[in-house]
Amino acid sequence: MKKKIYIAGAGGMLGEAFYRIFKDDYDIKCTDKDVNEQWLGFLDFRNFEAYRKDVEAFKPDFLFHLGAHTDLEYCELNVDDTYLTNTTSVENAVFIANKLNIPVLYISTAGIFDGNKDFYDDWDEPNPLGHYARSKYMGERYVRENATRYIICRAGWMMGGGPEKDKKFISKIIKQLVNGKRELHIVNDKDGTPTFTVDFAKNVKLLLEREYWGLYNMVCNGETSRYEVAEEIVNILGLSDEVTLHEVSSSYFNETYFAPRPPSERLVNKKLELRSMNIMREWKTALKEYIHDYYTEYLQQENISLVKEKIIL
Repeated sequence: MKKKIYIAGAGGMLGEAFYRIFKDDYDIKCTDKDVNEQWLGFLDFRNFEAYRKDVEAFKPDFLFHLGAHTDLEYCELNVDDTYLTNTTSVENAVFIANKLNIPVLYISTAGIFDGNKDFYDDWDEPNPLGHYARSKYMGERYVRENATRYIICRAGWMMGGGPEKDKKFISKIIKQLVNGKRELHIVNDKDGTPTFTVDFAKNVKLLLEREYWGLYNMVCNGETSRYEVAEEIVNILGLSDEVTLHEVSSSYFNETYFAPRPPSERLVNKKLELRSMNIMREWKTALKEYIHDYYTEYLQQENISLVKEKIIL
C-alpha cells in the first residue's frame, strides 16, 4: 500500500513540481481554489471546516500545505486576505495535522529576512519587512510552535511551472525576450538564491522519507543577483550579442514594485549540508534545465528560430 499525501494549494508552480515528483510513489490528492489541471480538485483551504472534512475523508499519512499569496504588491494592498491566506490557513493545516497525528509540510521564504546580512543560515533570526514576509513568517512560527511533527522549507527566488504558472522574474524576462525586447532594465541591488521547484520537491521527498523533521533552508547552490540571473537567461537563449542589459537601482521600478523588499535574500542550506541531505543543484545548472524542460515548446510556438538556432542545451 502506498502512503497517502494530501497536497493543499497545489495549483501553482510549486504544486506542479510536487505532483510530478510524488505521484508515482505515493497516493496523492491535490486541491486548490483554482482548478487549472485535471489532477486538481476544488478546495479553499481558508475555509477551515471544508479543509478539515476533505483531509479527514482522504485519511492521508502527510499533509502538504503549499498555497499562498506571493505577489508582494497584492499583499500590501489586500492585508486581510493576505493574512487569511498566508497565516490563518496555515493554522488550519496544523490543527488538522495534529488531530490526525500526521506530519505537516509548510513552505516558507527567504523574504522573511531584512537583508542586512549577505547570507542567512537556518538559525538566523527573521525580521520581515512587508505584509507578505510578515504573513509568511507568522505561518512559519505557528508551525514551529504548535505542530507535533513538521517540515518547514524556506525557498528562495522560485522558478518552475513554465510559462502558464510561472509569474516570477525568470518567466517575465523570457517573455520579454520572446516578444522581441532587446533592451532590458535590471536591478543591480537585489541579491538572492534561485530555487528550482523540481529540485525543491525532490529534496523535500528525501527529508520526508528519512523522517528528518524540522526547519530547513532549501535553495539552489551558488550566490547571485537579479542582474546575473537575467544575464544567464540571455546567455542560455544565445542572445548575448543582441540584448543589452541596463543596470538600474530598485527605485527605477518604484511605481510598479512598491512593496518593501530586502536587498539580500541569499540563503545557505547549512542544516541540509550538516545532515548530508543537500541535493539542491547549482543555480545555473537548474536554470538551464528549467528553460529546456519547460520553455522549449513555448519558445517554438512563439518564435521558432529562437529555439532552433539559439538555445544552448
